[in-house]
Amino acid sequence: MSAISVRAVAGALLRAQGRGAWRTLSASAAPQQTLRSQTEKHEGLFKVTMLPGDGVGPELMHSVKEVFKAAGVPVEFDEHHLSEVQNMASEEKLDEVVDSMKESKVAIIGKIHTPMEYKGELASYDMRLRRKLDLFANVVHVNSLPGFKTRHNNLDLVIIREQTEGEYSSLEHESVKGVIECLKIITRDKSQRIAKFAFDYATKKGRSKVTAVHKANIMKLGDGLFLQCCEEVAELYPKIKFDTMIIDNCCMQLVQNPHQFDVLVMPNLYGNIIDNLAAGLVGGAGVVPGESYSAEYAVFEMGARHPFAQAVGRNIANPTAMLLSAANMLRHLNLEYHSNVISDAVKRVIKVGKVRTRDMGGYSTTSDFIKSVTDNLHPHYGV
Repeated sequence: MSAISVRAVAGALLRAQGRGAWRTLSASAAPQQTLRSQTEKHEGLFKVTMLPGDGVGPELMHSVKEVFKAAGVPVEFDEHHLSEVQNMASEEKLDEVVDSMKESKVAIIGKIHTPMEYKGELASYDMRLRRKLDLFANVVHVNSLPGFKTRHNNLDLVIIREQTEGEYSSLEHESVKGVIECLKIITRDKSQRIAKFAFDYATKKGRSKVTAVHKANIMKLGDGLFLQCCEEVAELYPKIKFDTMIIDNCCMQLVQNPHQFDVLVMPNLYGNIIDNLAAGLVGGAGVVPGESYSAEYAVFEMGARHPFAQAVGRNIANPTAMLLSAANMLRHLNLEYHSNVISDAVKRVIKVGKVRTRDMGGYSTTSDFIKSVTDNLHPHYGV
């Protein structure tokens, strides 16, 4: 690409900033000063929207509340319930959640389960919520936990997924009887936006490489456009190494040699698959935190979204991922001290190894784990 064309691309992308398609990472995650003025109440509490979700979500949220209480975290939860499987989903409830988010700007959510049955509406409430808030960037932190050995240790990689288009665009129809067409939507604006987010993230976090994951050899136009946008944006970040990888090879490479990766950016469906594959490398869905960003909002959740319905009411769910995600939320709110105290306590419990839930090879209950975490908070608070 010539220098003139690079400058032309840069100019076009920067002009798109006014449309909201071109934001820095700090803007995507909401400016901290604005966040403070909008979420901090007069009594010094930060308001946070909470959606417990389905499956073990309510149990995990209870764990978060218990740890926050023990740590004296200045957060007030505005709790809402949105569930298709529990008949607690409607446009009215969805609007209530959105209104709460407009005030708080920050949320912590459990998995909102999507039934497989078609009931006249293709888009699930989870997808509709993300679209209403324009949560375009999903970020999953895949880190090895000291003291918990897996096939690959000392892993530290980040998966960034565009989650407002692609295969999850809810555009399906039966063209003729027995033939279903599902439309995959890839746009230049949204591909540029997620690529810019990934490179801004790498720059801000001191990361050295971004890998764009695609299937442009087969989907030459759709994934070809996504790849082209990533390549154009990469030209603007000469200090960040950039490479590309086809999705099927990426899956194999993650299993064989995951240490080669740093930050990965990809379209919607690939990100959903890679999130779960990568979570399995470090211990499973119960230990990997994640978050989703728009230009205004930040939503914190588990990195691999599963309801764990088989564990409901059995007091065996692993709260690690949700607690680490909650700690990341506190860091986003500039509550660095409380964030560090909670994340350090969780990691200390895992490193000692005496209290582990069943998914980590132990026999401890959720309650046992939470008690151990709160016990490890005490030295920091002089209790």
